[in-house]
Formats: sequence, C-alpha cells, structure tokens
Amino acid sequence: MEKKPNRLYKSRLFVMIFEDKKNLLELYNAVSGKQYKDPELLEISTLENAIYMSMRNDLSFLIDARLSLYGHQSTYSPNLPPRFLVFYNGGEEQPDRRVLKLSDLYAVEEREPKLELEVLMLNINAGHNPDLMRASHTLWEYAQYTSRVRKYAKEMPIAEAVERAITESIREGILKEFLEKHRTEARNMSIYEYDEEKHMRQEREAAWEDGRKEGRKSGFAEGEKSGKEKKLKDQIQKKLLKGKSVSEIADALEEDESEIIKLLNEINMQADIKNVGRYRK
Repeated sequence: MEKKPNRLYKSRLFVMIFEDKKNLLELYNAVSGKQYKDPELLEISTLENAIYMSMRNDLSFLIDARLSLYGHQSTYSPNLPPRFLVFYNGGEEQPDRRVLKLSDLYAVEEREPKLELEVLMLNINAGHNPDLMRASHTLWEYAQYTSRVRKYAKEMPIAEAVERAITESIREGILKEFLEKHRTEARNMSIYEYDEEKHMRQEREAAWEDGRKEGRKSGFAEGEKSGKEKKLKDQIQKKLLKGKSVSEIADALEEDESEIIKLLNEINMQADIKNVGRYRK
C-alpha cells in the first residue's frame, strides 16, 4: 500500500510555487494592478504551511495553505483601504469573483450588522478569471496543472493521475522548471491535497445525506403521528355522539384521560370539560 504524504510537509504546492520571489511578484502585480519590477522589494517570511510577504511602502500579504491571500495596511489612509482576498481552487462550481461577507455567517440575521468584513474571492480554476491568468502566467500554469490532476483522477488512481499530469505538464512547458526540480515533493503534495479535498467533499456529502435521511425520518414520524391523532379524534367524536364519558372513551381506546382531554380541546368539541354533562367522569 502506498504511504500517504506526511501532513507536516513544510509547504504545499501553491505555497512552494509562490515562495519564489519572481513568481510572487508576478502574482502580486496581477492582483494589485501594480507594475513593480524588482523582486527584491518583497520581504518573505516562511511560516508553517504559509508565507508572509510585505511590499515596502505598500500592502502586506499572507498566503496560506488554503490559497488565501490577506492584505492589510499598517497605517490608515483613505486612499489605501484594507483589502482581503481569497484564492479559490476547489472542485465546486463558483463564479469568477464573489464577495463573501462575515455577516452571512451570523446565526441571527441583522439588517445593519455592527461588525462587517468583506472578502473578495477569486476563482483560480482553469477557465476562470482570464484577465488575472494573463497577468500571471505562473498562476495560469498552476491552474492548468491542478485541472489535469482532477481530470485524470476521475479515470485512474490518484497516484497515477498525478504522475501523468506532471509528465504532461513538463513536456508541454507547464511549471516545467518547478516540476523538474521538485517532482517528488510536488507529486506527494498533489496526492495529499487531492485526497484531502476529496475527503472534505465526501464528509460534506455524507452530512447532507444524513440530514436528508433525518429529515425524511422526521417527516415520516410527524406524518405517522398526525395520522394516528386524526384517527383518534374521529373515534372520540363517534363515541361522544353515543354519550360516552371521557373515562369510558379512554378505557375503550386504551389511552390516558389526559390525552383524550387534549384531543377534545384540539377539535374544539369541549367548551369546559367540567361543566358539560355528557363529558362526565
């Protein structure tokens, strides 16, 4: 059995690629619309599964293992407001751009939330955000490579799918230098990331299915209970018309008197159990 990649690898594929200052500057310019030329202006600190990057006199970014890009401005300026971005490359269909709001996660909806945060999500899957991909060729190559892994993983075991994607990409000049230099690590990263994404997707699908089953079970139980109560009410009405008392009805139907009284109240046939003679105990 093939050994699964170690969860504690220093970096994942996206982070590994953009740890290179040249690639990171290209991505930074593509996202920000700037035209910086000197990669040495970037200051990079490698964290666990993440890289922190700052541009002198400009925004700072943190790129983590989930392809998130967070920006902040250290000093207030009305011309340079904080910006928060997320790179999305999951398997679920998403638009090119989408604004995520913190308030959408509130348990209780607020018309004017006192605390709000808006994050711009950019879809970096193949075929999305063509302008961004043209501005960052490395990002386009990354999208092409991950797209091939997903495509082939539907046709063969994931290890074979990754190996085929790497071989084809190198042959066609997609991330060629990076994949040739880091082939083994990139292979392990891709297998792990795909397995993790697949696992999380399966977990969500299982949760949804459990919810559907529980809902159907609950609906069936409610329907069964409703049908039973309707039958009891019909029987109670028939026995009331025959002059039976609450006690007699309870004995005949093998129900507690309290349940019979509750049902009588629900069908509005008892104005006052104590004062109506035919409902005598």
